[in-house]
Amino acid sequence: MAKKRVAILISGRGSNMASLIAAAKDDGYPAQIALVLSNRPDAPGLVTAKSQGITTAVVDHTMYGKDREGFERALQDVLTAHRIELVCLAGFMRLLTPWFVGQWQGRMLNIHPALLPAFKGLHTHERALEAGVKTHGATVHFVSAEMDSGPIIAQVEVPVLPGDTADTLGARVLEAEHRIYPQALRQVAEGRA
Repeated sequence: MAKKRVAILISGRGSNMASLIAAAKDDGYPAQIALVLSNRPDAPGLVTAKSQGITTAVVDHTMYGKDREGFERALQDVLTAHRIELVCLAGFMRLLTPWFVGQWQGRMLNIHPALLPAFKGLHTHERALEAGVKTHGATVHFVSAEMDSGPIIAQVEVPVLPGDTADTLGARVLEAEHRIYPQALRQVAEGRA
C-alpha cells in the first residue's frame, strides 16, 4: 500500500508536527510527511522540519493583506505542486475560508487542545480551569467551515489536578496531543476514519 502524502501546516514551533514526523519514520506507518508549509517565514518548526530532511515551503499571509482567499489559493498551488493527499493543521493560526476547506473536505485534520465541542477557540486551558471541569483533553477532528466543529476522529481525556495552572494543565494536554495526533492520522491514512 502506497503511503499517503501529507502536508503539515504550521505557524510556530511545530511540536505536534514533530510528533507526526517521528511517527511517519516507522516503515509500517501509512503516511509520509512530504511537506511542512508555514504562513510565517520565521516559524521555528521550519528549522525542525529541515533538520529531519522534510521539504519546507512558506506562503506568507502578510503578503496578501485582507485577501484570505488569495492567500489560500497560493497555499493550494503549493499543496498541488507537491501532490499532497492529506493536510494536518498543527498550530496553524489562520482561520480558513469555506473555499479552502471545501478543497480538502474529509482530507484535512486539526488538533485542538480541549474535548470538543467544549472550549472551541483560544485559551482553552484557562477557560477549562475557570469552568471548574474535572477533565480536559485534546481532540483530533476533520476540518469544517465552522471553527473547531468538524467530525471528531479521536479524543483523549486529561485529568484536571488540584492546584493546576493553565501552564501545568497545558503541558499535560500537549503530551496527550503528541500521542493522539499520529494515531488519528494513521486511522485516516488507512481509510478507517
